[in-house]
Amino acid sequence: MGTATTAFNHGRRKPQQKPVPKGCLAVKVGEADGEQQRFVVPVIWFNHPLFVQLLKEAEDEYGFEQIGTITIPCNVHHFRTIISHIIHQNHNQNSRCFRVWAG
Repeated sequence: MGTATTAFNHGRRKPQQKPVPKGCLAVKVGEADGEQQRFVVPVIWFNHPLFVQLLKEAEDEYGFEQIGTITIPCNVHHFRTIISHIIHQNHNQNSRCFRVWAG
């Protein structure tokens, strides 16, 4: 799991997120009124049926007008369970860029 670095911004400490590795994409996961975390996942997962369902849920909730990071309206624990299934199903594929940063 990655860690955040800290920098000074207008007199306040602000965590800076690590850059997203090539072949990966950052998504924000969590319900609007609950815990949210930033996940960095391989773009190949965007074709996996379980991940496609999450993207459809995001489309239903937010439409295509999201600006910036894609937000998936899903409980973080449920998302981690889905990611575990994807990793298990694709154990022969490279999933080394999967990381999570709280955010």
